[in-house]
Amino acid sequence: MSEIWDAFGFGNAICANGAMLYDLKSSTISEQWLLSVESQFAVTKALREAIPPVSFAVEINGTFHREKIYIPRWDAGLDNTGVDVAEDAMTAPALKILARCSQGEFSSDEMLVIATKALEGIASVTHSNPHDSLLEIAALGVSKGETLAKVAGRLGIDAQDVVSFGDNPNDFSMLRWAGRSWALSDGHPEGPLHAKFIAEPHHHDGVAMIIEELLSLPE
Repeated sequence: MSEIWDAFGFGNAICANGAMLYDLKSSTISEQWLLSVESQFAVTKALREAIPPVSFAVEINGTFHREKIYIPRWDAGLDNTGVDVAEDAMTAPALKILARCSQGEFSSDEMLVIATKALEGIASVTHSNPHDSLLEIAALGVSKGETLAKVAGRLGIDAQDVVSFGDNPNDFSMLRWAGRSWALSDGHPEGPLHAKFIAEPHHHDGVAMIIEELLSLPE
């Protein structure tokens, strides 16, 4: 993310769906809100029962551990050997658990409906792609909106002075909290229910159009 700091000089970035606050200037993690080992085991137990085809990957201490049957969406040079069961890697607090139906048995939306009920009181669950079969699970109460509100409060910035954009369920809490929020028109169909406004689609540079308008920049 050094390119963002070089271009704009922004100090903090909210990452991992709100589970991490990252200092771009020093390239260090400022804060993390992690899933305890106990919560990790509770998550996998609940979802194995609720969604039998599910497989898991877990992000711990900057390392991606996946089950052998978990097929990553992209080959990004990550661990391609894996562990027999994710629980074998759950030895420390985790940034995120990924739950996947690698054969597409359920859509992300279908999985989210089931998992929201199964993980009530255990963890926060969302997804970032309705066409995939993937859930992203963080510590209970963690979301982009919660962390954005926390950071803005520390800086003395009111919600009405915050602008946000989003296109999927992992953005919805942020869209609801920010005073001026836009859902991308080609994003998740429920996006407009959570945002104040609707932006043009990605391929029409919808985000850039709104930023230019807000900053009164020339086209």
